[in-house]
Amino acid sequence: MASEEELFANIDALLAEEPQLPPPAERARLREAAGITQARLAVALKTSTQTVKNYENGRSEPKPPRLEAYQRLLKGWAAKYPAHGTPAAPAPTAAPQPVTPETFTGPAAPEASDPQTLSTGPAAEAADMTAEQSAPQHPARPATSSRRPAAKKAAKPAVDPRFPHGPLAVLDGDGSAYGVDGLVLDCPATTVVELVEWTLRESGLGAPKLSRHGKDADPLIVLTATAAVKLGLPEHLEDRRGLRLPEDHPVIKQVLKARWQLTQRGFGPWARIYRKAQGRDRQCVQLAILPWDALDSRAWPGVSEMEPADVARVLGVYAQRVITPRGSTAVSGLELMTALRPPTRPVRDEETGNWVSGPNPGSLGTEAMDPAPPEGQPEHPAVFHSGWKGGFLHEEAFQWVRSVDTLTDEECTLPYAVGLDLNTAFLAAAARLVVGLSAPDHFHAPKFNPKIPGSWLVDLSHIELDPRLPSPFTPTGERPTGPAWYQTHTVAYAQELGYNVEPIEAYLRRETGAYLDPWHDRLKTAYVDTLADLGVTKDLSDAEFLAAMERHKDVDPAMAAVLSAIKATVKGGIGKLFENPQGKGYKDGDPWPAMQRPTWRPDIRAAVISKARVNMHRKLNNMAKMTGLYPLAVLSDCVVYPAPSASPLDFLPYAESGKPKPGAFRLGPTPGLAKLEGVQSMLWAVDLMEQGLNPARHIKGGDAVLDEGE
Repeated sequence: MASEEELFANIDALLAEEPQLPPPAERARLREAAGITQARLAVALKTSTQTVKNYENGRSEPKPPRLEAYQRLLKGWAAKYPAHGTPAAPAPTAAPQPVTPETFTGPAAPEASDPQTLSTGPAAEAADMTAEQSAPQHPARPATSSRRPAAKKAAKPAVDPRFPHGPLAVLDGDGSAYGVDGLVLDCPATTVVELVEWTLRESGLGAPKLSRHGKDADPLIVLTATAAVKLGLPEHLEDRRGLRLPEDHPVIKQVLKARWQLTQRGFGPWARIYRKAQGRDRQCVQLAILPWDALDSRAWPGVSEMEPADVARVLGVYAQRVITPRGSTAVSGLELMTALRPPTRPVRDEETGNWVSGPNPGSLGTEAMDPAPPEGQPEHPAVFHSGWKGGFLHEEAFQWVRSVDTLTDEECTLPYAVGLDLNTAFLAAAARLVVGLSAPDHFHAPKFNPKIPGSWLVDLSHIELDPRLPSPFTPTGERPTGPAWYQTHTVAYAQELGYNVEPIEAYLRRETGAYLDPWHDRLKTAYVDTLADLGVTKDLSDAEFLAAMERHKDVDPAMAAVLSAIKATVKGGIGKLFENPQGKGYKDGDPWPAMQRPTWRPDIRAAVISKARVNMHRKLNNMAKMTGLYPLAVLSDCVVYPAPSASPLDFLPYAESGKPKPGAFRLGPTPGLAKLEGVQSMLWAVDLMEQGLNPARHIKGGDAVLDEGE
């Protein structure tokens, strides 16, 4: 039985844990009573204004020596400005103030409905230090500086009680884990194994599934350079080719010894650490290691150099609007397709009455599918071993430069070359796009049907179009020379132009569906909402739109990075549908990892690109009819026109009412509409064309001669 001394010692220990500061609300009251601003207090404490805000809303607590200074100030104010006009006195022992825990130790949501009210206690001093460093570098961080008015913002989704702290956190070397909406958690982990276990058991991180038949998103922990070193990881990967730790690295040994597993990718920039799921409960954590270039600067410009709280903001917005990142933006784009259209769903077995896994209508299924011979490539096993010699589908984006011989004197005397770029052209093409879901069937001399997705062998070489426009049937814009394989949209466009088409043979799919619809809808909403956060909204006039686009990247670098990542997700996701074999050791006819997944679908990629190229040509054709203008060059979703001024407002077609004419290029912030890509002199453009270079590639500026080899 415990002695009196032991009991009193335990009680003394509890008393020592009483809070040393008044509650957050009282701190704010005292400061306001003294007439001191948060900014002035921050200067006195040698910290940032955001840190003072954190003290006063309970997100973090100061550590010595700042703790003692803050405590002394608050005691002085309490003596001068007692609550309700009564003399300040110690709180009675019968009603002690609630203790602020030093660490968050459970996934349960706090009593307050807003996860931002969670206090992480004195251990969040690292957050203070980071805020001190970031405040001078990011003066535009107040919530009102880069966001739309509250009335225009969509309501926040309800917080899932299983994941009260959002989808991810960015961990620094001081043990502060920065989450979404300014949340800071205290992470005590000193090894990767401890980090994984803390994430799954205590962090409250994760995200609910995007489809009723899908799976919840695994929590993501992003490691800064200091956090990686603290956990025993090297600051830089020595294996730049394989991009993974060697199998004998101590961290990998620790992970395996603790009975955790790694995926076949090993421990690289995007490492997944997991155990086999128990029932519906997954045990998996995704790591992203910033010093190992987990965030490609082309997709995430400037993010790796941001402070941890800003990285959390960027990735958090992306996770909430698109998906919790699981790798590159290309990987995330592909994962989003599956998350929105899971391959299986629960179905009831009629014989046993039990629920079993069954196919989900409209999805791609669980097994990889061999392409039709013309839809694959020579090295694909199904094509290589069949001896196929019948040619291949070649649906790619435009790379066309107009012949200088077709330029008129009037065009050459125009002063400017103006580039227009279509917003996320591939995403616009994915809208309501019907694709094949089943295996291809072979047909000889079929009647063309524009509603059936597939590949058609057709001779379109007899179609002669204006040489001042690219041919819509080839990526180079050159006229076809004989029969070739085309995707349905390309053949349908030949019909739309008034020409007869007689397919020689075709590979068609009987089961079809708009597989990409939810993918398109989610990414379109993310794109439009993020542009709106940057001040580019649908209600702007064309002149206002051009002005807003000129400055949108400077409004908020964090949201500009999110926008860049969304665009990269679209492009990369479509590209992943037809991923080629990689590595010097590959031999033709051998299978490669990408082709063994259900989402390896070159026919779907061809359908998107075919529709995007047709959409582009239709606008080019309509522009010629409405304005008499012909392009100088086209590169994918960018077109360059000769122009009388540096503004597209002076050559785009408008009705007498001032509204843009439908069918041609139109300015605006939604997918498929256009924005200004760049302006150069007409002399500059003609000089490039004479060299065989594409002005659309260089219209933004720079020395085009340096890119001569492209």
